[in-house]
Amino acid sequence: MGLSARIRTRDGWAVSHAVVTMTDMTGTQVLRAEADAEGAVRDATELTPGAYTVIVTAVGYAPAASSAIVTASGRAEVGTVTLARQGGTELPPPGPWTIDPVHSSVAAVAQHLGISSVHGRFTEFGGTIEIAPDDVTKSRVEAVIRAASVDTGNGMRDTHLRSADFLDVERHPEITYRSTGVEVAGPDRWTVHGELSMHGVIRPVDLDLAYLGTGADPWGGTRAAFRATTELHREDFAMNYNQVLQAGIAAIGTTLRVELDIQAVQGETLPTA
Repeated sequence: MGLSARIRTRDGWAVSHAVVTMTDMTGTQVLRAEADAEGAVRDATELTPGAYTVIVTAVGYAPAASSAIVTASGRAEVGTVTLARQGGTELPPPGPWTIDPVHSSVAAVAQHLGISSVHGRFTEFGGTIEIAPDDVTKSRVEAVIRAASVDTGNGMRDTHLRSADFLDVERHPEITYRSTGVEVAGPDRWTVHGELSMHGVIRPVDLDLAYLGTGADPWGGTRAAFRATTELHREDFAMNYNQVLQAGIAAIGTTLRVELDIQAVQGETLPTA
């Protein structure tokens, strides 16, 4: 006898802090139970056969209500109740996530000679993502990039980029980003406000972030995928070097389009496999 239910997010994650309230047709509360760590509710309260209303609530999620029938055996099997994030927004389950550099990329594109683009990337980086449990806008991101790992596919150009004309990696070996806030921009889109430290200069930089979903990996872990973009201006970070051609065209564009494709593994460490 009693009530059984499973509380899940839209992508199947357990909502362990959900509360289930059951009322009869007069509006009187007859049962209140909390979900366990697996999002399951099992309550043995003796119930009178008939029609009831089940309301499921959880901090950070929109409430969900449904009808339930208690059978002659005194049981009500509600099944799976799906909760949507407040305002319809989605992010991975709360807690720490660790960026996997092997399956992620940090790339930038600059205009070259005014007619084409030069593509570069950084090959050494890491970081963490902390999804806040109650208010996802309080989630945090921190990342560190090794400046000397810049790679554009041309050794001479990369040596120049590492020099004092650009990144000056001897004096400023790390590029860091720390978020200062997260703002909802759509159901699975976010604006991450933060500060970027590069070439000894700290500037506010916003990332346009898309959450692409989660899934299991072959090593027994769970991964979340994100894509983020932003634009940077070299002058904002005291990188003013340029070569102007006879036609008045800058050899290297001053605007960089940054493109981040990120996989993060649930937990504070990466798998060793």
